[in-house]
Amino acid sequence: MKRFYQALSASQWLGAIILLLLLLFALLEAALGSADPARQALSQRLLPPSGEYWLGTDQFGRSNLARLAQAVRLSLLLALLSVTTAALFGVVLGVLAGWRGGWIDRLLDMLVTTVLALPGLVLILLFAAIVPGSFVLLYIGIAVTLWVEYFRLVRAITRQRVHSPQLQSSAMLGFGYGYLFRRHIWPYLAGQVLTLMAFGGGASVLAMAATGFVYVGLKPPTAELGLMIVELFPFYAEAPWVLAQPMIALFLLVLGCNLLATRKP
Repeated sequence: MKRFYQALSASQWLGAIILLLLLLFALLEAALGSADPARQALSQRLLPPSGEYWLGTDQFGRSNLARLAQAVRLSLLLALLSVTTAALFGVVLGVLAGWRGGWIDRLLDMLVTTVLALPGLVLILLFAAIVPGSFVLLYIGIAVTLWVEYFRLVRAITRQRVHSPQLQSSAMLGFGYGYLFRRHIWPYLAGQVLTLMAFGGGASVLAMAATGFVYVGLKPPTAELGLMIVELFPFYAEAPWVLAQPMIALFLLVLGCNLLATRKP
C-alpha cells in the first residue's frame, strides 16, 4: 500500500480527490435527495440558491441540485463503461496482433485504418444520430473511437517485448502464454494503459457533452451536462449561477481525469 501511495504524483492525487468528491456528490444526492430532477414548477423558475433549493432552480423550476447530480452520474457512468470497454478490446487485440503478427496483424491494422479515416467526434456523432437519445449507442460510439489508441500502443510494446531475451528464455522453459503475458508484457503495459484510460475518461465526458450541444445526444428531460449548458445559455444574464453550475461540473470532471493521467517524470 505504501508503494502505491508513493507511485502517485501530487497531480494524480488531486485528480483522484476531485473525481471522488464528484462521485460522492452524485451518489449521496441520489440516496438522500428528495427532489425529482424532472419535476417542473414554473412558479419557482430561476430561483437563486436557498435553504430549500441549495443550487437554485432552472427555467422550468426544477431542482438544479438533483439535475446536476444526475448529469454527473451519467457522465461518470458513460466514461467508466466506454473506457473499460475500449481498454479491454484494445489490449486484447493489440497483444494478439503484436504477438502473432501475420494476417491477424494486417487485418486488425486495416480495421484501425478504417476507424481512423473519420475524426473521432464525427464517428461519435454518427452513432449518436442513428437513434438520438440512446445512451447505448452513444456509449458504443465513444468506445469504438477510443479502442484504437489502446490497440496501437499495446501492439507496439508487445512487438518489442516478444523478442526480448527474458520472454524467450521463459518460453523455452515451457511457461504458458498467460504467464509470459503477466510476467514479461503486462508490467510494461500497465502504466501506459492506465494513463490512456484516464485521458479517455475526460474525452468521453467531453464527447457526451458535445452531442448534447448539437442535440443528438440524450434528450430532455434527462439531465446531461452539455444539454443543460445549451438549454440554460439564454438565461445567463438573468440567472448566471444556473449556467455556471454545469460548466463548472464539466470542467472539474475533465480536469480530474487529466490530472489523474499525469505521471511522475
